[in-house]
Amino acid sequence: MPVEMGLWRVDDEPVRLIPGGMPSEARLEELIEAESAILGEPLLIIGRQVATSFGKVIDLLAVDADGVLHVLELKKDKTPREVVAQVLDYGSWVRSLAHEDVLKLFDDYGKGGAFEEAFQQHFDTPPPEELNTGHRLTIIASAVDDATERIVEYLVGEYAVPVNVVFFRYFEDDGHRYLARTWLIDQGRAPEPTGGSKPKSKEPWNGRDWYVSFGEFPGGRSWEDGVKYGFVSAGGGEWYSRSIRKLPTGARIFTLIPKVGYVGVGVVAGDPMPFAEATVDIDGQPRRLADLPLDGNYVIPGGEEWVVPVRWIKHRPREQAFWKTGMFANQNSATKLRNRFTLDQLTTEFGLDDDAAAESE
Repeated sequence: MPVEMGLWRVDDEPVRLIPGGMPSEARLEELIEAESAILGEPLLIIGRQVATSFGKVIDLLAVDADGVLHVLELKKDKTPREVVAQVLDYGSWVRSLAHEDVLKLFDDYGKGGAFEEAFQQHFDTPPPEELNTGHRLTIIASAVDDATERIVEYLVGEYAVPVNVVFFRYFEDDGHRYLARTWLIDQGRAPEPTGGSKPKSKEPWNGRDWYVSFGEFPGGRSWEDGVKYGFVSAGGGEWYSRSIRKLPTGARIFTLIPKVGYVGVGVVAGDPMPFAEATVDIDGQPRRLADLPLDGNYVIPGGEEWVVPVRWIKHRPREQAFWKTGMFANQNSATKLRNRFTLDQLTTEFGLDDDAAAESE
């Protein structure tokens, strides 16, 4: 049972304001679209009046900071229990959306710019690598009938279906308008999002491109060493070195200095090696990296440093690093680079012919 909402104007004595109905369902939809946080958490709207594959229309579709999709179905007046079946039907469609489907929905929404840029600006973080890892279903109404309340409580309590009802009461007082909000199911006991389309929730990978994080820090790695001697490295613990050891020979890598930007693109030229054993090519001859005059330190407490030889295609000083809002960044030392927005930006910035085989400078 939701908590009854009351609102009083307090001047000389309390005067209770009497709630009324929203002027229109469209007006409530506009308010949520303009400020989705009135639902209780920041959401990025990615579609309004979204057509499903079976001819029905979702009022609003949104995504949260974790990449979970939110179906928002608005009902201006008392909600019949059939609306529960309606949002469940919408959920059956939403769960099948692949990563690229979400991007297309945002593009069709027509708010301008790329999804990745809008996500970064809205949540102050790049979008997750996977979108639609789950979804939530929210009915928005001024009231519900007893049958609807029983059905929602049953679905949540017995089957952990992520469906809920949010109530908005509308008040007018002396020319001012107010909304008050409460939930049928307390958000603290709301079920976790239902899983989305797991096999297709990531963008497709082109089979070639990788992201590499070159973690510069005082007394540690130096990007100038990496450029001069042709390598990237990671270490200081198993978690940090595990992913960079998976880089295959021939892979194209885009290298980022964390919190600075992308500084180079190159091709993996050999197998990963511990720093003590690593060799690099100097004038056609293999040389032990540890014997060369290095600016950085690669004997790092906490775990062995692993080195991957690289033939650079393009590189630049850290002072000229490239970064644009919404681009991909990750704590892993290396991972497959699937993000099309990031690849498009880097292809243009570094002057690459994306259809041609990567070649060394």
